[in-house]
Parts: sequence; structure tokens; C-alpha cells
Amino acid sequence: MSDIAMFDALGFHWDRAHARRPVDVLSVSEVLADFDRGMAGHVWAAAVLEGNPFTYPEVQTLLEGVTVGGHKVSDAEQILRLRDGYTLLRNLVASGEFALTKNVSDALHAVIASGEALEAGHFRGEGASASDVTVHLGERGTHFPPHTEPGGTNLRALHARGLSALEQCDVPFEKASAYFLFAADNQFYFDGNKRTARAMMNGVLLAAGAHAVLVPAQARDEFNETMRDFYADRDATATMELLASCGPRIEPTRARLLRINRALRDPGSGIAP
Repeated sequence: MSDIAMFDALGFHWDRAHARRPVDVLSVSEVLADFDRGMAGHVWAAAVLEGNPFTYPEVQTLLEGVTVGGHKVSDAEQILRLRDGYTLLRNLVASGEFALTKNVSDALHAVIASGEALEAGHFRGEGASASDVTVHLGERGTHFPPHTEPGGTNLRALHARGLSALEQCDVPFEKASAYFLFAADNQFYFDGNKRTARAMMNGVLLAAGAHAVLVPAQARDEFNETMRDFYADRDATATMELLASCGPRIEPTRARLLRINRALRDPGSGIAP
């Protein structure tokens, strides 16, 4: 399959030379151990991207089994669902059962978005609801994913065609980040799409011995801006570069974290995180 055919099947394009630059690779056991150590950080960062007000120490406390006062029950439940989803993800990778498939995505979504998304664990249209979804882009307009059709046949076919196209990507980071954007673009579920797509992306990375993506809370605005531009311009290059610098490529990740640390220690320095 040519690059043009792959881009056409996925519905967007990117600079393949940038996406294919090497990421740091260890053993699967090593990156899973790092993922386990950073579980609270992964949960907190994902929650922040959803607007969850829990602080990092509060997430740590909640994950240790201690309730935290002053928050909505729904916010605490979202934290615990993210923990359970990431625990399922790491166990699938550890057992060799993780695969870039609809079945695995549905299983993760059923945990991560339970009680929050309509018909969790099922693509739009596979259940009783037939409402459409939209993604509001502020000053850049509105993104309209594919319609919700009864039975969800159109979305299953679109997902299968995308997975087939991604076989063109033999570099794990390129495949992982392209899948994330493909799933976020098409909004296969009624809610929880980016959370589930990030989990799937990290499954591909961890199974290849690469570090999982963790978008720092301080990069929330940058992430949202690149996603907005991706939806509007159909160019995934900037978002892929951001994702690479949030774990998989060690030196850019280290540089980003150092910038964040300097900005936090000297808020008046003008240094952007």
C-alpha cells in the first residue's frame, strides 16, 4: 500500500520521516516496571486532560485506598476507572494478550468509560442509541465524525480498514500514534475516545519495549491545541511530535520535563512548559 493510499484510508496525513525517527527501546519487563512505578502519574495526567480537578497527591491517596474529601463522587470514580483500565492494559501486555484490535479496545473502553459513556464497550450504533457526536474546536469550527448508524456496521468497517492500513507502519511509535489519532478522529464510542485510544497507543508501545506516553498536566493546553489543529487541518505531524516528547523519545522528554521544572520554580521567567 502506498503512503497516499494509507493516508486516504485513515483520513489524515503526517510527515513519515519525523514519525519514524527512533524511540528508546528496552525490554517489555523494564518498561512495564516503569509503567507500574508511574501509575499514579499516568492516571493523574489522563484525568487532567479530561478536566478532572484531583491533584497528583490526591490521586496517590485515592489509589492507596483512602478516600479524598471535597470532590465529586464522579471525579473520584473516573480516577479509579482509569486505574482499572491501565491495570488491565499492563496485564494484557505482560501476558502477551494485547493486540491492536476492536476486541481489546472494547474491553478497555468498558472499564475506562463505564458509567460515563453511553453503552460502554460498544461502538456507536451497536446498541440502542443512534445519536451522532461532534467535537467542538472553538474558533476552528466543529469536527463531525462519521454518523452513528444502526448496528454500527459502518464504524466496524471503517475501523477494520484503518487497522489494515496501519499494517503499512512497521515502526511501533508511528503505528501507535497514528492509531491514537485515527480513533480520536472517528470517535468510535459515544465518550471516552481519547482515553481509550491513548491506552491502545500505549499498549502498542509497551509491547514493543518503548515507554508509554504520559502527557504532563503542564502540557494540557499544548496537547489540546495540537489536537484542535489536527481535526481542522488533517495533519497529524505536530501531535505525533508532541506525543514522542512525552515518553517514547527519552531526550526530548527529558528536555520537556526540565522546561516544566524551570517554569514551575520560576513562574516569572517567561519559560513555556
